[in-house]
Amino acid sequence: MKKLILFSGLFLFGLSNPTVQAQNLTRTQQDMPLKLGHINSSDLVAMMPETKKSEDSLKRYTEDLNGQLEQMLAELKTKYTEYQSKQGSWSDAVREYRGKEIQDLQTNIDNFQQRAQQDISSKREELLRPIMERAEQAIKDVAKDGKYTYVFDSGGGTLLHYQDSDDIMEPVKKKLGLPAGIKP
Repeated sequence: MKKLILFSGLFLFGLSNPTVQAQNLTRTQQDMPLKLGHINSSDLVAMMPETKKSEDSLKRYTEDLNGQLEQMLAELKTKYTEYQSKQGSWSDAVREYRGKEIQDLQTNIDNFQQRAQQDISSKREELLRPIMERAEQAIKDVAKDGKYTYVFDSGGGTLLHYQDSDDIMEPVKKKLGLPAGIKP
């Protein structure tokens, strides 16, 4: 019973205290309606001309690595074919040496393929990072200018509903200098 009386007294004190009332007013102002926006950032990045340039650069980089891999595979094939055709005429020491040589070459090829995949991934990130940063900055600028509380990325597949939000694709495209009718 004492706790109930103490709680009631504190509650009434809070309603009559001007500081508490001012805090409640501030909270009410903060509880104003949210302005929501959405954009498909994947589509935006796909529309940017520098994306095409980075894709072309990455393609050339990948082709260079694939060329090197093809040379290594051709060397392996040649050595294996020679091993198959001549192993009967070789001494045990030569056969063992050539077999080890083929195994080492295969290991080198496997290591090269793994490293090439890592290098391609790093190169992709290196090329796309400035593009993504530019797109992100444009989205932030439009969100700030439009006084959006939140902007959701509808391209990630996680946005399930956005009835009361604005698609900010066109203002962001304008901010980036992209033509209005351009599609991904």
